Amino acid sequence: MKYPGSLFLIAFILYGCGTKPVATIAPPPSLPVLTLRADTITTYQTYPAAIQGEDDIEIRPQVSGTLEEVFVDEGAFVKAGDPLFRINEQPFRAALNNATASLHAAEGTYANADLEVQKLTPLVQNKVLSDYQLKTAKVAADVAKANIEQAKANITAAQINLGYCLIKAPVSGYVGRLLRKKGSLVGPGDPIALTDLSDVHNVHVYFSLSENDFNVFKETYPGSSLNEKLKQLPPVTLLLSDNTTYPVKGKVDIVDGQFDKTTAAITLRAVFPNTDGILRAGNTGKIQLGLQHQDMISVPQAATIELQDKIFVYALGDSNIVKKVQIKVVGHSDQNYLLGGGLKAGDRIVTDGILTLQDGAVIAPASAKN
Repeated sequence: MKYPGSLFLIAFILYGCGTKPVATIAPPPSLPVLTLRADTITTYQTYPAAIQGEDDIEIRPQVSGTLEEVFVDEGAFVKAGDPLFRINEQPFRAALNNATASLHAAEGTYANADLEVQKLTPLVQNKVLSDYQLKTAKVAADVAKANIEQAKANITAAQINLGYCLIKAPVSGYVGRLLRKKGSLVGPGDPIALTDLSDVHNVHVYFSLSENDFNVFKETYPGSSLNEKLKQLPPVTLLLSDNTTYPVKGKVDIVDGQFDKTTAAITLRAVFPNTDGILRAGNTGKIQLGLQHQDMISVPQAATIELQDKIFVYALGDSNIVKKVQIKVVGHSDQNYLLGGGLKAGDRIVTDGILTLQDGAVIAPASAKN
């Protein structure tokens, strides 16, 4: 009998059953790790804003009469002193002529009274007449002189009213809608103005801070007074109604004297140059206000996990073991969370691959991009 082949097969089977496979251990995953540090961080918040001209003036007549001429058109730019409207001046010129005539009459009366005093004075001195007649003549002269002064005042008033017939631009700016047309009867008591005039070479942008935001502003910037704190406030940005950014930054220069009782907010004013006249009174927008936070720690939002309204990160501990840590978020800056607790400067966190991590896992830390 020949057994060599069978013996070889049996030997191979026995050898295979007696050998155990060697298990391989996977290396820890290499994940980016960021070392936290405290920095000065500026956060930005936006507030609804209303835009007004540096001077927004209602143009109203100061005398009553018929609107005779309109020298401007709606939207036109005028310089200070340019004529805008003319009211029919004939009644006022007649009043001036009447006042002038009254002055001449008063001057004539005074001349007669003065002559009477001159005539009676020597007669009284020579005791030809009693001094009563002289005193009466002097009183009449004083009354005539007072009438002259009153006539002069009437002339001045008539001249002023005549001057009011030509309505001029008090400042340089843009003309608003013309709410009264040529031929309209106008007067100081009209409920609406003739037009509006806006000086917008600089514009005033008004916005309001809540009491909490105002307290943060006061605590953030140094200074013993609000004016000193305003000087430390960086320039602000104006976002227009279409969310485009106005190309020139402005400066907050005034804080209102008190809070609004109905809104519990306080109004601030920012001034923006408007050399090209892009902005007009009545525009709306948003003020983007920056607040500086000293010694603030931030973490990337992408490095966090939110569970049941709580926010966690994976912090790297000894032996490269990660631990889930809850953080307290107090604000946002770009794509980062600002921390109010949970971590400190020098701590390290995992910034990527966190969805597959578990407490106690071991990783191979790699440098993360800041």
